[in-house]
Amino acid sequence: MEIERLVISDYETNCYVVMRDKHTTDCLLIDTGLEAGPILDYLAENKLHPVAVVLTHGHADHIIGLGELRAKYSEIKVYIHKEDAGMLTNGKENLCELIGMEFETEAADVLLSDGDVVEEAGIRLQVLYTPGHTKGGICLYCENEGLVFTGDTLFANSIGRIDFPGGSYEQLLQSIKNKVLTLPDETVCLPGHGMRTTIGREKKSNPFLQP
Repeated sequence: MEIERLVISDYETNCYVVMRDKHTTDCLLIDTGLEAGPILDYLAENKLHPVAVVLTHGHADHIIGLGELRAKYSEIKVYIHKEDAGMLTNGKENLCELIGMEFETEAADVLLSDGDVVEEAGIRLQVLYTPGHTKGGICLYCENEGLVFTGDTLFANSIGRIDFPGGSYEQLLQSIKNKVLTLPDETVCLPGHGMRTTIGREKKSNPFLQP
């Protein structure tokens, strides 16, 4: 698997371009950030074709670029958890108003549930339902590669914010402990902001996860 991390906008949202290998042209996107410009540039420069985008949750800083992507690639398939589905079509729910922007788009093509499997561009990702940052937050686990995209659920030495509507500290901690920390210690975590880490490292050093 080949993965390129693109850091988008002042919010430094991580968008991941995921390819089966370096010889393929189809790819899968994880989140879009506030703008699609850097993503579109990377796709064009590398002659890649995005067949789908999976959104880890519905906050504005992870979804607004979807509008530009859909305009450029009309057949791109959009995935989001069913509990965050309304955040694509409702500008108040996705927190655009808080950052002084407006954004609404068409509904997602596929609504996800816990345990679902996303198979696109030769890539297979298992959906881990991890609410707490939002009601429909998810992580995406690739067992064969030993990695998990953790969105805004888990960061290096931190966890997602819980002070927005739908957030819950208790629920987020339970999600992390029951769905994420149960993965092998060597599993690489690719978060929605910041640098990569591992499950083992977070068990030992993340201040929010200590007994």
